[in-house]
Amino acid sequence: MNSSRAVLSVKNVTKRFGGLIAVSNMSFDVAEHEMVGVIGPNGSGKTTMINMISGLYAPSDGRISLKGRLISDRQPQAIAREGVGRTFQLVRLLPSLTVLENVVAGAVYGHRRRWGREAEEFAHDVLERVGMDAMSYAQISSLTYIDQKRVELARTLAGEPEVLLLDEWLAGLNPTELETGIELIHALRDEGRTVVLVEHVMDAIRSLCDRCVVMSSGAKIAEGTPDEVLSDREVVRAYLGDDDA
Repeated sequence: MNSSRAVLSVKNVTKRFGGLIAVSNMSFDVAEHEMVGVIGPNGSGKTTMINMISGLYAPSDGRISLKGRLISDRQPQAIAREGVGRTFQLVRLLPSLTVLENVVAGAVYGHRRRWGREAEEFAHDVLERVGMDAMSYAQISSLTYIDQKRVELARTLAGEPEVLLLDEWLAGLNPTELETGIELIHALRDEGRTVVLVEHVMDAIRSLCDRCVVMSSGAKIAEGTPDEVLSDREVVRAYLGDDDA
């Protein structure tokens, strides 16, 4: 892809933890309205990559840009303000607040700053979009796991991010919940959102993603459409081992 069209650009990014290289010389671009999957075996560096885009870690080398502006030298809260929103592998909600209050927090502290009644009305709109408005005044502790995930997604969307990072959002769901979750991400795709999706559920990757970046041992080993990368011998070897490739 022509990097001049990229909303998000990762260039030669490396992350070292002491002597361990968790991510090695990673480069990829994400265009506006594109859904890009970042896939690979456990321990391949996917979440570390997402953590660098969102500012949780600073790259040891390389640069990450949002619409041509360098963001890899900034703190997570500043990157969120710039327009990068994310969910986490383990749901992180504010347990002492109601569903609505959690989502209002996203509206207040996200990319577009909404306050007071405007923030509350917008939070209701976003909760309706993810099918949770009827539970606006429920306590977080009363929710099922998928409903907690919906609230976290709503809170992220309430910040109106230009790029949405979904880190294994479908993990831990039962088959019925998984179907619901994939439908919800499909709806985000249909809205034309720009999404980077870290995922192990291959049915979701095939049906949702325009392109995939495949990581193994911290490095990019393939990039292309889901069908292209999932039939690549090196990708098969990374997932299944030499005997099955």
